[in-house]
Amino acid sequence: MRIGLIGLGRIGAFHADTLAALNHVDELVVTDPVDAAVEAVTDRIGKATRAASPRALLDAGVDGVVIAATTAAHAELLLASVGRGIPTFCEKPIAGSAAEAVAVRDRLVGSDVPVQIGYPRRFDPAFVAARDAVRAGQLGRVHTVRSTTLDPAPPPAAYLAGSGGIFRDCSVHDFDAVRWVTGREAVEVYAVGSVDPNAPTDLYADNGDWSTVSVLITLDDGTIGVVSNTRTNARGYDVRLEVHGVHDAVAAGLDEGLPLRSTQPGITWPAGPPHTFFMDRLAEAFRRELATFCEVVAGETPSPCTIEDAMGTAWIAEAATRSATEGRPVRIDEVAR
Repeated sequence: MRIGLIGLGRIGAFHADTLAALNHVDELVVTDPVDAAVEAVTDRIGKATRAASPRALLDAGVDGVVIAATTAAHAELLLASVGRGIPTFCEKPIAGSAAEAVAVRDRLVGSDVPVQIGYPRRFDPAFVAARDAVRAGQLGRVHTVRSTTLDPAPPPAAYLAGSGGIFRDCSVHDFDAVRWVTGREAVEVYAVGSVDPNAPTDLYADNGDWSTVSVLITLDDGTIGVVSNTRTNARGYDVRLEVHGVHDAVAAGLDEGLPLRSTQPGITWPAGPPHTFFMDRLAEAFRRELATFCEVVAGETPSPCTIEDAMGTAWIAEAATRSATEGRPVRIDEVAR
């Protein structure tokens, strides 16, 4: 099949390599406003060809489209791709704001064109095993889920300025993991945040953002979700999940690359080296995610993360942002619509 890829920045260029290696993909049609980014991909990948613009790519007869452009462009590109009847994968978030995401959702009501929103932890083998254990009842009643994302260093200031804030940009992966693994929905959120006192003001303060946050999520069956995030975990990129039930407990992300140092005498685990980037820690998850999208394009499987599903995660991010700003618990029904 021919897959179109819009956006060749950090994640887009990574997706280009992943897609090119999939057996489903015979040709990759790529576009990006930065000529050097396009040339780097087409020079590196023999099956990649260039389209002059997103419109040209959508008109090129591709079988499916992967949107990895900047967040501000997601909504327009998603609507344009689906409007041409093309199965579409879009990196999270659906749009740059909740209001815009709702508008996209409402515009696509009744559409039978499949859309998959990118949440790669749904495809990480260890996260999948944790979900399977929960769904099989192996843990008994689940009472606590802890999800962690710790970045080794903040992205550039320009990226953070357009990210929508740490809850919408980073924490959403944890929010989605909590929902997906438990199969439950959030009803209330309480979030707190702090700012690295040594960070330049244009990183956080000027954007009304935080560098470190924690979130308590009350799920609809009483399960408690605990989410921890930071932009400043110098030891490495830390992605973990713990699920605790009345009969058993499991954890995902406890591999030899875990960026954590034990102080227990005689313990040398993890051996390292620590994960330093999400493309390292989640490489297999991204491969499985895009391979699944190719199956969606081929009509072999339904979308594993629809727009409506992704909105459930987006509302938690909206509630967390309001909670941290206003210093109070926020119910999901205050923000969802």
